[in-house]
Amino acid sequence: MSAMPDQAAMPDQAAASAQHATSDQPRRVIILGSTGSIGTQALDVIRANPGRFDVVGLAAGSNRAEMDAQAAEFGVADLALGAVEAEQLVRGIDADVVLNGITGSVGLGPTLAALEEGRTLALANKESLIVGGELVKGIARHGQIVPVDSEHSAIAQALRSGTAGELSRLVLTASGGPFRGRTRESLAGVTPREALAHPTWNMGLVVTTNSATLVNKGLEVIEAHLLFDVPYDRIVVTVHPQSVIHSMVEFVDGSTIAQASPPDMRLPISLGLDWPNRVAGVGVPLDWNTPHSWTFEPLDTFAFPAVKLAKQVGRAGSTYPAVFNAANEQAVAAFHAGRIGFLDIVDTIEAVVQLHEPANAVLTREALTEAEVWARREADRIIAHV
Repeated sequence: MSAMPDQAAMPDQAAASAQHATSDQPRRVIILGSTGSIGTQALDVIRANPGRFDVVGLAAGSNRAEMDAQAAEFGVADLALGAVEAEQLVRGIDADVVLNGITGSVGLGPTLAALEEGRTLALANKESLIVGGELVKGIARHGQIVPVDSEHSAIAQALRSGTAGELSRLVLTASGGPFRGRTRESLAGVTPREALAHPTWNMGLVVTTNSATLVNKGLEVIEAHLLFDVPYDRIVVTVHPQSVIHSMVEFVDGSTIAQASPPDMRLPISLGLDWPNRVAGVGVPLDWNTPHSWTFEPLDTFAFPAVKLAKQVGRAGSTYPAVFNAANEQAVAAFHAGRIGFLDIVDTIEAVVQLHEPANAVLTREALTEAEVWARREADRIIAHV
């Protein structure tokens, strides 16, 4: 996995297209997190394209009733509940694509399973790559991971416009969340309800809160570095509140290629399911007969320090990203439980990261688990004294 398609950032386009074109068989898909936002939208794409995809496995976190209803509709016999069963499901079923839409670092096991079993991994579970880091990259074959995050899908699409040597910078766009333009001082008293009022995207509790704190964008910076092998000093974030430009690639001649579409995850999901082929009708195009105003502004790193902290964590590598992510999950839960304030979320993450000392030189699943357990315990200790 590196910066450009011809150097394995994405699955080989010609080979993938030829394979799809010469096969009369639908792509066999396992959907992990089938009852969540990504999973249900993936099923929308599949439902609208009969004969193109065949759902062979479903896994949900806890909503068994909804998963059973999905299984009945799509004729799926192989089901799993929870991340451990999801990993077993991936290892036990023949499939072409595994869409990992699980939320949180518990998605690491299924991610590793998909890669080890030779499946194409349509990755919406960014935490598994961020936490797993070199462990995940070390087992991924050429072009085996296809990003589903709208930002990284946009970058993958834009990278098809140039070669590795022509790349200058990656530009990740951020909506700014519900608190764009607010000062740090004014954020002290915001409520969980306000934090969940995202202006452009409809997402789950954790991801929506992460978007409000900009932790999500910090995680996406680490993800971009790992997916495309671009140094952190060549990955920048710009605030784009309309969420129409999903990210951009800047080339050495000064040209910037942007991917634009209305905010709808069905488009990047469809590309993840059938890269590099586009699936007709999954999204509504922009209406060029009506006026549009798109704005861009610099990120306020004082009010929203999460991106700067994430870059530091990403550069440190080892188990630091796992600690960052685990501390955030604990802090987000505490915020929604009314135990800490909004600003305490990132402050808690920073405090835990500063205390961390990696125990092992070699990154293993066991080392990651130990680091996460430690980080959650330390976060809880800090939260108890806020």
